[in-house]
Amino acid sequence: MSATTRQRKKSIHRRFVIPVAASAVLAYFAFHAVNGEFGTAGRERIEQQVAALEAELRVLTAEREHIATRVSLLRPESLDPDMVDERARANLNVVHVNELAILRPAGAGQR
Repeated sequence: MSATTRQRKKSIHRRFVIPVAASAVLAYFAFHAVNGEFGTAGRERIEQQVAALEAELRVLTAEREHIATRVSLLRPESLDPDMVDERARANLNVVHVNELAILRPAGAGQR
């Protein structure tokens, strides 16, 4: 038996498989770098969320400071007579005889 080698001509298509596959992977990552959740388009959404959350933080911080100030006026070591009078009148629903009471609907003018 004689040993023969068979040579095949390389197909032109085989030379393009790796470059085409690499280009497809590169295109996939390039698309998601622009349009993905953390891409350049997603960055704008994230910056808008950050701005909205920072605005909400400022509002909540101001509200917290306001409440902390009111609480500090009710501490035993620094009782403010006006604050005690205001809380007692609001809780007990009483007024002095010579005062004028103006009734407002519930929720009007409350903070």
